[in-house]
Amino acid sequence: MPVKPSHILGMNSRYYYTKLNPPSARQYGFSKLKTKELLLSSGIPTAQIYRTLSHVEDVNNFNLQEIPVPFVIKPASGSAGKGIVIIKSKAKGGWKNHENNLLTEEDIRLHLTNILTGEYNTWGSNYQAIIEEFVPAHPTLAKLAYGGTPDVRVIVFNSVPVMVEVRIPTKESQGKANLALGAIGLGVDMATGTTTYATFGKKKVITHFPNTNQPVHGIKVPFWKKTLLTAVKAANAAGYVFMGADIFIHPEKGPMVVELNGFPGLSIQIVNRAGLKRRLERVEDLYVRDAEHGVKIAQALFAEMLPDHFRADEGLVIIPNFVTIEVKDDKGETHAIKAMANTGRFRSAISRELATKLGLADYDDLLWQQKTLEGKVPVIEVDFYLKNRLIKSAMVLSKKLDRKRHKIEIGRRDLKGFLIGDAEE
Repeated sequence: MPVKPSHILGMNSRYYYTKLNPPSARQYGFSKLKTKELLLSSGIPTAQIYRTLSHVEDVNNFNLQEIPVPFVIKPASGSAGKGIVIIKSKAKGGWKNHENNLLTEEDIRLHLTNILTGEYNTWGSNYQAIIEEFVPAHPTLAKLAYGGTPDVRVIVFNSVPVMVEVRIPTKESQGKANLALGAIGLGVDMATGTTTYATFGKKKVITHFPNTNQPVHGIKVPFWKKTLLTAVKAANAAGYVFMGADIFIHPEKGPMVVELNGFPGLSIQIVNRAGLKRRLERVEDLYVRDAEHGVKIAQALFAEMLPDHFRADEGLVIIPNFVTIEVKDDKGETHAIKAMANTGRFRSAISRELATKLGLADYDDLLWQQKTLEGKVPVIEVDFYLKNRLIKSAMVLSKKLDRKRHKIEIGRRDLKGFLIGDAEE
């Protein structure tokens, strides 16, 4: 679907959503230290804090040699990567940073002093410095990055992850995962966790990584569902209605929250070639039971129409208008069901009688209620195989299909990658 101007979230319209956050939640966007304390108390994975410094006098009152290497130094109230120093290893005469430059003990203590005098802080006047665990990148993402650790930015609204980007540090960004400095942003398909589009910095659209010529699409984000769940759980713990969670993917531990941002940047829309406002509007009035439910809704609503070259790689499959599919029941067993490929509808539909028979019409576990020509109807999760391809669908329950020979109509959303013929099986 082409992106319309009305779908785009601008600075002014973002203010409407940030105002929905209660004052109790906003504090976490302004203090990394308070965020750390919240996450640790809520059992949400985050980097371990080695030392917190609150006064200039604290700078010389601890043994820097005892801090486990690698480690990270950052201002508690900074933004856009300002003031962050990554120490990768010890070396003769000091430590090596992520760009392999030698820093002496005097250099590091001077940097800590600069943080505590407010040089790198964005908010407030109570300056603090944090020395914390360095989180190594998962190998899948590490091989794409220069120097620093790639992160995953997840925008959450109403307990639903609505848009995601992966930010890859580059030499231009000085090893920091910040698009404003020149990092690479990768859009991500919500259903599969597979990268789709990309920008170099905030605006330059690219199809391949500049230095390796590797395509930007088709990269699987590790621990995908767990990453989405972690973002929603962090938002709920902080009380955020709308926010961005920045997450590192540890090779063994999986997702670890870096920080929470109540004013997430808007260039994520360029990276994903999708409007954030449209997605926010679609989930604003939904009842979301918990994080698991929010992730289910996101993956049902925001699966991308992947670019044509993805489908060419997979191979397009021709199917007839009427086709037999294998539908999973509530116990995971499959049943052969006659279905119609109906490109006239967007979302697939299933007969209420069939859904009930298969044990799928659980009214306590609906995805959401949707307005249709039949009125307001439930939407349920249905897994089925079409030509040996597993499709995880969100289908509306239809009374009209109770009276038809075919009990399922497959909509455009679930027909991506297929060509529709005229014949019947």
